[in-house]
Amino acid sequence: MKKILLPLIALAISSPAAAQSIVVVTAPQADSDTLPVAFAELKAGENRAVVDKLTGDTTLDARDPSRLINLGTAYARLGRTAEAAAAFDNAIGSPIRYDVELANGDYVDSRWAARTALANLNQGKPLLALAR
Repeated sequence: MKKILLPLIALAISSPAAAQSIVVVTAPQADSDTLPVAFAELKAGENRAVVDKLTGDTTLDARDPSRLINLGTAYARLGRTAEAAAAFDNAIGSPIRYDVELANGDYVDSRWAARTALANLNQGKPLLALAR
């Protein structure tokens, strides 16, 4: 496991995306302009509102990586690092997987984004920002 984790950490550190915070704008949706993963709240720094929105009544699957990554980001910003790590771990292990959009417009695999967020959290670095 260590042999795999070290290259991932090196990739995360060298990646331009690593300089951002991880925030997902939205999960894939068929016909909706709504952003159900609390992107607006994260962008505004309303982290408690993010936690309330993503742990309350939501249409998103509890295992949705976008939901979990944004929840983890909000927890991290609130200093709740154990809960942030758990959310990122759950996103990594989620059976749901798709590409998410970074705030800069790049697309990355949801598990890569969650792994990078967790590595950054563990190293005290900024979290990646995801758009979708």
